Amino acid sequence: MKVVLFCGGMGMRLRESEESLPKPLVKIGYLPILWHVMKYYAHYGHKEFILCLGYRADAIKSYFLQHNDYVASDFVLSGGKKVEYLNHDTRDWRITFVDTGVNCSIGERLQAVAPHLNGDEMFLANYSDGLTDLPLPVLVDFATQHKKVATFLSVRPNVSYHFIGTDDAGTVTHVSDVRGANIRINGGFYVFRREIFQYLRRGEDLMDGAFARLIQEQQVAAYHYDGFWGAMDTFKDKSQLEEMYARGNAPWEVWKHSA
Repeated sequence: MKVVLFCGGMGMRLRESEESLPKPLVKIGYLPILWHVMKYYAHYGHKEFILCLGYRADAIKSYFLQHNDYVASDFVLSGGKKVEYLNHDTRDWRITFVDTGVNCSIGERLQAVAPHLNGDEMFLANYSDGLTDLPLPVLVDFATQHKKVATFLSVRPNVSYHFIGTDDAGTVTHVSDVRGANIRINGGFYVFRREIFQYLRRGEDLMDGAFARLIQEQQVAAYHYDGFWGAMDTFKDKSQLEEMYARGNAPWEVWKHSA
């Protein structure tokens, strides 16, 4: 299946650390989070990508045009010049770059790449800022069995916020950590059927527009997963993911763990 990646966001909450980069190019270790997301899908055999570009589309295009395999691949150097790669990270990937506009919503970006999906019955999609160790075939099988127009990964929030309860007078009755509550959020890993395009409207966002109509028709399924999931929304998130990577504890690197 093809993988649609939404890469048009500005990443405003990350600006303090990466002022000039588009969010998908913010690095974890020495590679962008976009590479980590694509490597995850490629590990499960999904190597045809459609990038919905927006803010700093030029930077994302340049990254892949100038990408060197040696950065993420093992190789043997002999004679001072001859390089023999032991593995390649992107050689068998097919990437379609589509400039979908700087100020477009996710729904509009998805609509813009419809011609590149060639009427495929099903396809995958991702916000390009989330990581997980979920075995992807499990999500795809779940979506296939339920036959809904849209399926997404449902996870527990990994942020340390507290929510409160009060009485009518404003007296606090309880304080609870959101991570311990029975709350689930959209993890940003999607499986769509081609019928999704029938629910998109010009100028609307994906969740507020198409999903509202899909939910009304009971055409959305959520797969609950309680394993590792993390999103890079803020500088704090970036620091946490980088710390995990530096310690050699990066659960999303499923391509290493299976090896």
